[in-house]
Amino acid sequence: LEAEKAAADARAAREEAEKNLREGIRPIVIPTQAQFRATKLRLQYRKDLFHFAIAGIAGSGKSSLINAFRGLRNKDRGAAPTGIVETTSVVARYPDPNPANPFVWYDVPGAGTLSIPDWQYFTDQGLYIFDCIVVLFDNRFTATDVAILRNCARFQIPTYIVRSKSKQHILNITQDMLDGDEDMADARVAAKEQYIRETRASVARNLKSAGLHDQQVYMVDKETLVQVANGKHPREFIDEWVLLRDLLGEARRRR
Repeated sequence: LEAEKAAADARAAREEAEKNLREGIRPIVIPTQAQFRATKLRLQYRKDLFHFAIAGIAGSGKSSLINAFRGLRNKDRGAAPTGIVETTSVVARYPDPNPANPFVWYDVPGAGTLSIPDWQYFTDQGLYIFDCIVVLFDNRFTATDVAILRNCARFQIPTYIVRSKSKQHILNITQDMLDGDEDMADARVAAKEQYIRETRASVARNLKSAGLHDQQVYMVDKETLVQVANGKHPREFIDEWVLLRDLLGEARRRR
């Protein structure tokens, strides 16, 4: 009788899980203590360092952003490899070259290149061990980005939402605005304002629809960020200064 009851319970649990998946309700995956230890060992987690993960879909510019945070251009020695196709198949570790920054930056494979559902991406990549996670997107906010943020909230991991390639996006809007009589400088100012306004509204809308708290979105360009990371003062910027200040502040606060 007990065996029959156990089999019936298992069958009911399986049917409930299948029903939830059909209805879009994702299971909550909680790693065990053994998984925590194994993941920290695999990713060389050290108590004396602060560990940033850069996550997002393939092609969002994660490797370029890590290079910029470390004050490197993509062609510099020691830079994370970049390319048109996703170059990262496993989580890659990059210590900060500045001795004043006891940080390690991690390049997490883009979810679009992996044959796992978005809700499983967080656990499979070991994102639960990190001290802070930057969720990077280029054109649009995705279900994977939302899944990462939701899991970070569950594990109480601070997150920063960053939109990359801002100069190119602003240039595209500028070109759309230009007509025969339009002044290039005026169009660029208007395009930048439109880009900032639309990006903030889009992220706020996506967070609200996902039932997540509103939070700031940082718009950056890798070339500007490299200059800021190296202590230079670029003529044009959006959120590069603020992002770097907030990330460094987060690291120093939590250490």
